[in-house]
Amino acid sequence: MIYFLRGIRLSGSIYGRKIIHQSVQTSEHNWMRCSTSTIYALSSFPGRAAVAVIRVSGPQVIMVLKSLARFKNIPEPRKLFLKKIFDPVNNKMLDRGLVVWFSKPKSFTGEDCCELHIHSGTAVIMSVLQALGKLPKTRPAEPGEFTKRAFLNGKLDLTEVEGIADLLNAETEAQQQQALSQMEGCLYNLYSGWKERLKICLAHVEAFIDFSEDENIEDGILDLTLKSVQSVFNEIENHLADNRRGERLRSGVKVVIVGEPNVGKSSLLNLICQREVAIVSPLSGTTRDVIEAALNIGGYPVLVCDTAGLQETEDLVEQEGVKRAFQRLQQADLIIYVKHCLEFIEQKNIGELVNNIYKPTFLSAVDANNVDSQKNLRSEDAELLKNSEVIVVINKSDLLPEEIIKENLKQKLEKECISCSLISCKTEYGLNSFLSLLQNKIKKLCCDSRTFKPSLTQDRHRFHLVKCQKYLKEYIFEEETDIAIKAEKLRKGLIELGMITGHVCTEEVLDVIFKDFCIGK
Repeated sequence: MIYFLRGIRLSGSIYGRKIIHQSVQTSEHNWMRCSTSTIYALSSFPGRAAVAVIRVSGPQVIMVLKSLARFKNIPEPRKLFLKKIFDPVNNKMLDRGLVVWFSKPKSFTGEDCCELHIHSGTAVIMSVLQALGKLPKTRPAEPGEFTKRAFLNGKLDLTEVEGIADLLNAETEAQQQQALSQMEGCLYNLYSGWKERLKICLAHVEAFIDFSEDENIEDGILDLTLKSVQSVFNEIENHLADNRRGERLRSGVKVVIVGEPNVGKSSLLNLICQREVAIVSPLSGTTRDVIEAALNIGGYPVLVCDTAGLQETEDLVEQEGVKRAFQRLQQADLIIYVKHCLEFIEQKNIGELVNNIYKPTFLSAVDANNVDSQKNLRSEDAELLKNSEVIVVINKSDLLPEEIIKENLKQKLEKECISCSLISCKTEYGLNSFLSLLQNKIKKLCCDSRTFKPSLTQDRHRFHLVKCQKYLKEYIFEEETDIAIKAEKLRKGLIELGMITGHVCTEEVLDVIFKDFCIGK
């Protein structure tokens, strides 16, 4: 006996029946709830504006149109009508605005929908919402419920839903383009393509199990299936090996400014932000905590952190500042290592200078009583730093004669392959060159939105893809395993892909995805 669940084929095992029972039960519960109630909410931003939009969706929409807008007949869909809005109980006029109706299934939610475009005065909005609440079987919408209904009615898959959420939260152009691409189905098309190919492979394997003894299966079908599974495995592996560019673009690039005390880290932060974010003082050790600033650099989201000077110290407060600085270093996508120009002149090569970042000797004064903690910080955490991009900034060039800058430092910088900038935070010498280098590094760390290459944007996607890849790997390399067990591996891989797009899901998965949506979307 074979079961089908929104395009995913499962065997008649107890495991398969359990998944189907849970998923169908969840879907039926949600559908019954959706089909019996009509929801409404303010979908435009609350506050002073020219127009406010109230969205309504559900089986009672026609009643809403006839009760509030006094339509005698069902209006023509997708056409704006200028109507007076009335209270359905006391017949009091509330406003005059535009009304539009979207008939199912040609609507955002797949249900009958309407929108009331009214004036955005607080009293007007509240009176119309209260009037909607007086109608039977209507209720205020929960956060993300309109989009959730669109998903349950097959208008969107989960990757497109997440794209909408990212678009609502987009703060930069690059984030906007990535969210639009995902909302238009770039990830869905990619994952669905893999799923369809694996479904064919699974069908071939099961046909071999059922009919190989009858000799009705063409020769080499398992070899062809193995090659196809290997191809999907390789594509998933390449997709996962993206250095988390899509996730970084979605959440923001973490840039950490580090260096010894009094080398100009806070001054550099202020120049990057173009405002006084950190206190600047000639005294050493002014910054003792982490100072953060969220920026838009070249259309990419960036979180810049200024940290305490890296040094050995007996001061308990400074020790905590150094410890926090190193913790931010562990999380950094890009490190800006600031060095005093007079010390840099004596440096033999920049490569040796950069390697000092990965040798946290300054931690000898941190957790001095915890030897095991020191060992862990010196080994494992130092390795984490090597995954970060580094820009070396040579500051305070205004202290040097111009001939030394031209003849000594510039020649030294040109010979090195490591990204390096010579600047003066005081005179802003070399600032434009540094900002250009910084922008290029950030662009490299994020996926280029103009290429429209699908990129992973969610930890949830990565989790299921890794599990899918694990099952495919077991299918490919476990040669001694029974073919029926290998078929089960393919089924599990298909289920993991289905978990991403929502073709197999549970209420818990939906709760996680929709919890951050705003009311009215």
